[in-house]
Amino acid sequence: MKPCIGVYLSEPVAARLAVAAQRPGATKSAIIEAALAHFLDPDRDMNEPSVDCRLSAIHRHLEQLHQDVRIVSETVALQARFLLAVTPPLAAADQPNACTLGLARFDEFAAQVARRVDLGTSLIKETIERVNSTDPEHVATEPVRQEALTRSTHPELKGGATTVAGNKSRTPRSAGQARCEHEPNTRAKQTSLGAVSRSLLPWRTTARQQSRRCRADWLLILRVFLPFVAAYYLSFLFRNINATIAGPLTYEFGLGADELGFLTSIYFLTFAAAQIPIGILLDRYGPRQIQSAVLLAAAAGAALFAVSDNVLLLLLGRALIGLGASAALMAGLKAVVLWFPAEQVPLLNGLMVMLAALGGVTATLPAEYLLVSVGWRGLFELLAIASVGSALAIFLIVPKATRSWAAKETNIGLRTIYTDPRFWRLAPLSATCIGTAWALQGLWAAQWFSDVEGLDRSGLIGNLFAMAIASSVGALVLGVAAQKLRRYGIGPQALLGLVAILFFVAQLAVILRAPLPSSAPWMIVAAGGAATVLSCATLADFFPKELAGRANAALNVFHIGCAFVVQSLIGFVVQHWTPEHGHYPEVAYQTAFAVNLAVQFGAWFWFIIRVPLSSKGWP
Repeated sequence: MKPCIGVYLSEPVAARLAVAAQRPGATKSAIIEAALAHFLDPDRDMNEPSVDCRLSAIHRHLEQLHQDVRIVSETVALQARFLLAVTPPLAAADQPNACTLGLARFDEFAAQVARRVDLGTSLIKETIERVNSTDPEHVATEPVRQEALTRSTHPELKGGATTVAGNKSRTPRSAGQARCEHEPNTRAKQTSLGAVSRSLLPWRTTARQQSRRCRADWLLILRVFLPFVAAYYLSFLFRNINATIAGPLTYEFGLGADELGFLTSIYFLTFAAAQIPIGILLDRYGPRQIQSAVLLAAAAGAALFAVSDNVLLLLLGRALIGLGASAALMAGLKAVVLWFPAEQVPLLNGLMVMLAALGGVTATLPAEYLLVSVGWRGLFELLAIASVGSALAIFLIVPKATRSWAAKETNIGLRTIYTDPRFWRLAPLSATCIGTAWALQGLWAAQWFSDVEGLDRSGLIGNLFAMAIASSVGALVLGVAAQKLRRYGIGPQALLGLVAILFFVAQLAVILRAPLPSSAPWMIVAAGGAATVLSCATLADFFPKELAGRANAALNVFHIGCAFVVQSLIGFVVQHWTPEHGHYPEVAYQTAFAVNLAVQFGAWFWFIIRVPLSSKGWP
């Protein structure tokens, strides 16, 4: 028989006991006995938290989880925005290297995730505590130290003390401490998502770093970009100067149209012959050494031209000038590719051609003023001095290329470039259009203004000046357009085809004597010569930057060679007509220009047809 014990209960507890005893199979005695058995169990932890404490802990964990999810969502959204809207598109030549780098970074990312999972470290919690415990600028730029991370996850390394990066040490609480005490989570609640996003980017640059980077960019412009622009400026000046001095040369040496055309075009002949060797040397030794060396040949040629007393010496001096100017474009393009980001290449190419085209402007009115004061011989003496100064500036001011920039070996050579079907789509159209623009602007536009338009000396020089300005502005417009249109999926290759159509229309207006101002179509013709910006940007998409020198040289051979052929053949065609009162008839120029335009039309159709050249088909 069980012992009987009297128990006094408070009214609320007695009421709750009465309600519980109403359940089937339950009695007041059984409920009290079970409660006493549980209370008197020797294995029961006296500090076990109550249900309320457990619910409170769950609530805190859910709040923390909600905060973590918000931070993760914001981080993912920012990453997507930067990847899709801020990150510039990569050129085709840079994509293999980017993929290799991406795989390496992903492997490192996976290793870091695995390490954190093994250590049980929360990056979000660590980041929040770092943001709230240190200076924000310091947090944004200082990476998490490995030793702090190790101590925070392995307390045994520090005698049981747990150290979190940027916080004071804390010792574990005793077993008798209340388990359900509330630890305020004000740090997580007070931390803004903006601060967290800043801390998640430890490599983020500060305002001071951005200022230093801006100064470094401008220093790079002054030390790299402008010296090569100066060399290309002289190349433009040498190319177009014969149009201004053609009258004095013809008068002093008694030159005919064919001799004048050959004398002017010999510049393009030696220029073209030097392209391949110089392109290889640029890839091997870098633009600084090669450009500064070959400019000395231009200085020697200008000095020889200034003292020439017969046509043979004039030809030799002009040939040396062509050799000395042959590296200007390729060295500048190579320097831009090596020293500047890929997304800036089209714009910088356009700026370089635009500024260099001012050499063509200098070859008109400014050269005419110097021609009156110092004569054509004194003018070439000044050009010789300027060439030496430019060579010294490049050699002394331009920084030396690093080993990764210069002489980087590659298995792809000229044979691969010249056998690429994409190259043979581009080369004929680029060469015929650009070569024609150079040949006309360099000589035959002046002869047209004199013989056909009947302009006097001042009117002729004024039109040449307008053409030079159009060439300079055209380079900038094409460079900016190429960069902007890339965002809409229109590459420089397609833009080149559209520019060629406008170029053809301008030539037709000249040949048919359209009722326009005499300079209007000729300005479009001159601007067409700046299409090198589009051709070189297209090559940058076809081949890696280590081959920039050789690829540009391979195409420039066609540009310069076509300019030589066009400038010479126009002279031979015009020579078949007899001059009247010292001027060749209009039909002579119309015939020569029309034959050349027909060749350009053929190259344009070859450019746009989609018949595959190899098993790979149209690129």
